[in-house]
Amino acid sequence: MVKGKSKIEIKNKKASFEYELLESFTAGIVLSGTEIKSIRAGKASIVESYCYFVKRELYVKNMHIAEYWWGSFNQHDPRRDRKLLLSRKELNKLFRATREKGLTIVATRLFIAENGYAKLNISLAKGKREYDKRHTIKENDLRREEDRG
Repeated sequence: MVKGKSKIEIKNKKASFEYELLESFTAGIVLSGTEIKSIRAGKASIVESYCYFVKRELYVKNMHIAEYWWGSFNQHDPRRDRKLLLSRKELNKLFRATREKGLTIVATRLFIAENGYAKLNISLAKGKREYDKRHTIKENDLRREEDRG
């Protein structure tokens, strides 16, 4: 089977509004057969997903992957926690950052890589205050007005 460029790209636009994204990483995801088929069909959402550590392993929570339409008795749980695959160096860096500085890890983009595997872009993020959010809205409005005029 020839691997081609996939058009599947699921973004979390809410993350850039709610958080100040500091550093990005690309992680693999441990999935079952019906989960990858649903992602390839575009039936996934990462809007409220975030990552957490269990015994120095990183998991993503609240990532919704709809049940596969043609699946039979081997269906998956749509909201189960899924393990992320990163190098030990990256995991240690993220672990230290979340423990010391009060930062969190949010999922920003889910896509199918050229080799056919599902990948998740995660970012080390710091929560924005209310006035930061208003400033972001103001900048976006000004940029939109400049593009029009």
